[in-house]
Amino acid sequence: MISLGLRLTAEEEEMLDGRRGNATAKAMEIITTLGEIYGAERLIPVSSVQIAGVSYHNLGEAGLEYLAEMAEDGQTRVLTTLNPAGMDLEEWKKHGISPDFAANQKRVIEAFAKMGVITTCTCTPYLVGNLPHYGEHIAWAESSAVAFANSVIGARTNREGGPSALAAALTGRTAEYGLHLDENRHAEVKYEIETELHNTDDFGLLGQVIGNRTKNAIPYIAGVPRATSEELKSFCASIATYGGVALFHIEKITPNRTPIPEKIETVTKSDLDNARKELDDEGATIDFISVGCPHASIGEIARIAEMLDGKKVSEKKTVWITTAKPTKDLAIKMGYYDKIEEAGAYLVSDACCAVAPLKGRFTGLMTDSAKACFYARGKNNFKTEIRTVEECIEEAIS
Repeated sequence: MISLGLRLTAEEEEMLDGRRGNATAKAMEIITTLGEIYGAERLIPVSSVQIAGVSYHNLGEAGLEYLAEMAEDGQTRVLTTLNPAGMDLEEWKKHGISPDFAANQKRVIEAFAKMGVITTCTCTPYLVGNLPHYGEHIAWAESSAVAFANSVIGARTNREGGPSALAAALTGRTAEYGLHLDENRHAEVKYEIETELHNTDDFGLLGQVIGNRTKNAIPYIAGVPRATSEELKSFCASIATYGGVALFHIEKITPNRTPIPEKIETVTKSDLDNARKELDDEGATIDFISVGCPHASIGEIARIAEMLDGKKVSEKKTVWITTAKPTKDLAIKMGYYDKIEEAGAYLVSDACCAVAPLKGRFTGLMTDSAKACFYARGKNNFKTEIRTVEECIEEAIS
């Protein structure tokens, strides 16, 4: 029974009562329960959904059973895409994925496809067609994508869980609370950046520093004169991983407006140097190099292809450049795929090093991503080193 605080439309009542199917009713139960918990007064339409919890490595059989049940009569009502899976859905064999895992991963994708989900598996949906506009209400789940959507694009989403994102996809609704409301999008602490930032690894380290200090509060960041899309997505991944930040403001770069907080902290070169030391493990033997966490853009792939052109990756090292399938298709068309693969590296779509079943296969990861370091240590017991993309490629061919 819905409390008097949460008002539903006639259509929403029909969904909840089961007149639009069992899966839709279960989805509406999730949405309304969240609304009641967070004190929402109504549900609002969303135009786009991005679902996390796609890798069979994370879902397991219980998660797959839930998806299969929802797929019996559930159908998406809005544009919906997926987070990375645990493998490249086409070239998994060459990447050392077992046939058993591949079979189960395909069952996951088939369940989503049956519900009308676009099975483009990427943490950067905004690069491949799932791109909301400023002020648009959406329901996204992947932490770095949520931060990018709220902060860089100026759309509005809470950090959904896998089940609540799927529920939003099947109903076209989410509860109006949290970051959907103006009053919850104001900055709470200001950071003055007193050091230069040059590459994606620097922005990842900045996200680590601010994330650790801020936790899940909203930071206002000054002193960053410029930032590319690639640097911003690196920052989003790191600040969301180390602090749970879903929204930030960068002065003169991001589009949202907010009162400037009175509380001020500084970030210095020493802070970034210390963050790098924390991610550089002593005695790391690098046998795995991964770039593309979050997924690489076509521009990043083009630069890596140029660096690898005519070179050869060491036989002692495995190199993954991870990206979305549409981006990989474009890289094939442009000849970047051939240059990367002929060098002995792999251009891997649909998957990433954070969710693929890699434990036990490698011992040391070098990457430009602070987020990748976090998951490599926590999930796979790898030692890590964070470097620029150029240094990662130099390591690969050394």
